[in-house]
Amino acid sequence: MTTTLITGPTAGLGRQFALQLAARGHDLVLVARDENRLDELAVQLEAEFRVHCLFLVTDLSKTTQCRQVEKRVADRDRPIDWLVNNAGFGLGQPFTKTPLADEQRLIDVMVRAPMRLTHEALPGMIDRGFGRVIVVSSIAGWATRGTYSAAKAWATVFTESVSNDLIGTGVTMTALCPGFVRTEFHDRADLDMTSLPDQAWLDARRVVAKAIADADRGRVLSVPSLRYQTVGAVARVAPRRLVRRLSNFR
Repeated sequence: MTTTLITGPTAGLGRQFALQLAARGHDLVLVARDENRLDELAVQLEAEFRVHCLFLVTDLSKTTQCRQVEKRVADRDRPIDWLVNNAGFGLGQPFTKTPLADEQRLIDVMVRAPMRLTHEALPGMIDRGFGRVIVVSSIAGWATRGTYSAAKAWATVFTESVSNDLIGTGVTMTALCPGFVRTEFHDRADLDMTSLPDQAWLDARRVVAKAIADADRGRVLSVPSLRYQTVGAVARVAPRRLVRRLSNFR
């Protein structure tokens, strides 16, 4: 039986990962802060897909709590076959107006936690000759939108770098780099997205389905939709001065 650990599974892309991987028969370890939502999701998945769901009520920004998840990931007697580093959030204000504690929490959740969980997961995966690690990044990693963009840039390069070390091991890493996806994300960050045209939005189900398919194929970068593949390609070769100017919208 395949077991997957997902961080941030109670909404948005994380919830879609839980639904779609459960539909494939994966047992799940669900990691988030909201116990009520975790419990509801676990009950739903077990009833609908007849899989086993364990949930860990965890704030990944807290070192001691994160270490409990690390221990679960590293447990050789209960191996994790797929690791989905999805937990994250946005900040609604520029860096100079955001409390330092919020900036630090973003780094802890979106950089420190996936780095530590991946580091603990890989040795067992390599020994077993199989493993899939997905890191939810963003097209924002090729833009310049504060600490969020910086964290996503780290996520993408981290995935690309470690994937080089995994060649020939049977273990792969995939960075999912979507554009704007219809989830709770922007509302939670108190971001006004009403001016964004409908064509800019992606469907969460399709984004996750592509990420899972790309992970199965061993692709390092998963960029859903042709329009965002084009945006990403242009952003990576465009002069950084131009990228900074185009990123500076409010």
